[in-house]
This record gives sequence, C-alpha cells and structure tokens, in this order.
Amino acid sequence: MSASTTAETASAPTPGGRGRGYAKGRAKRAEIIQTAILAFAEVGYHGASLRDIAARADISHPGLLHHFPTKAALLEAVLEYRDAVDDAAFAEDLARGTDFFEALVRIVERNQVRRPLVELFAGLSTEATTPDHPAHEYFRRRYERLVEQSTEVFEDRAARGGLAPGVAPAQAARSIIALMDGLQVQWLMSLDGPKAQRVDMAAHLRAYLALVLR
Repeated sequence: MSASTTAETASAPTPGGRGRGYAKGRAKRAEIIQTAILAFAEVGYHGASLRDIAARADISHPGLLHHFPTKAALLEAVLEYRDAVDDAAFAEDLARGTDFFEALVRIVERNQVRRPLVELFAGLSTEATTPDHPAHEYFRRRYERLVEQSTEVFEDRAARGGLAPGVAPAQAARSIIALMDGLQVQWLMSLDGPKAQRVDMAAHLRAYLALVLR
C-alpha cells in the first residue's frame, strides 16, 4: 500500500472513533521519525538502537516495532521525510516561477536553520558508501537522479547561451552537487567556532553560480 493510500485511509471517518486512533498513531509515528533524525544525526545509523530511540520518543520498544518493524524501515521513513520536506519546498518555488538555480540556493538557505537534518544527511551519506549499508541504494539513486536532472537544466541553459565559456553541462552538474554536499560538512564544522567565521553555504553557492552562469 502506498503512503498516500495509507494517509487517505487513516483520515477517513470510521465507526467507534477509530479515526482518532489513526490520527494518534500518525502523530506518534511522526514523533518517532523526528526522534530518529536526532539519534541518527548524533551517533550515526549503526550507533543508534531502536531501544534508545523508543526511550527518547517515550514509547515502548514493542510499540516502536509496531510502527517500524526494523531499523532499516525507520531509516527509510526518515529519508523519505527529508526528501518530502525538500521536494515540497522546491516544487513550490518552481511553481512560483523561481529559477531552478535560485530554488537550489533557497534549499541551502533553509538548511542553514535545520542543523539536525543536515547532520543526518552528512553522516548517513558517508556511512552509506559501503554496499551493505541499508541507505546505500538510496544515496546511489539520489546522486544519479540529481546529476541527470541538473545536467538537463545546464544543457537547456547552454542552448540558450546562458553558460559561461568553457562550462560543460555534465561537469557543472556534478560539481554543483559536490559543492552543496561539501559545504554542508564545512558549515557543520564551523558552527562551534566564532560566529563571524561560520560558513555561509548560500553565499558560496551563489558565488559558484555567478562563475558558471551568464
């Protein structure tokens, strides 16, 4: 059953107040996901245990397993949540007529106030380089999709004379993704230092775009 089908079923009125029960279950599920984000960000996927996450979320271990039968299932839900947050905001910007690259900058600006999600992504993307990690395929597909999408946008921009001389669309696409991910690590490392020395991810991304776009 798809997530949308589950949501529609959960929101449908049911006899005996079962609708309230479904709503309560969804709320607890969301709380577990938020708790898992913090746990995975702090100690990594392998370092976090379902028992610890259950305790943090104020639910029994069997209760957590009712929502997420395995740690891999919980990780999948966490990654889906992160994607849903970014995808919805990105789609909204594009629907308002925002340029693709400006919409990327806005994602970075939002990430600068979402430290737990950035920590989660930075940590998991490093862990997941090993083929046996449960998020390995997620990140492999993610990079394939982002490189393909960005290459198409750069190629379209090149066809309209919108790239600086010598800029190759495929190379620029991979470079901008690497820059965004690398800036996240540098930003996280700078947060414990003087405020004046904190990395401004959005400013650095804008500077790169100024070099490759016309």
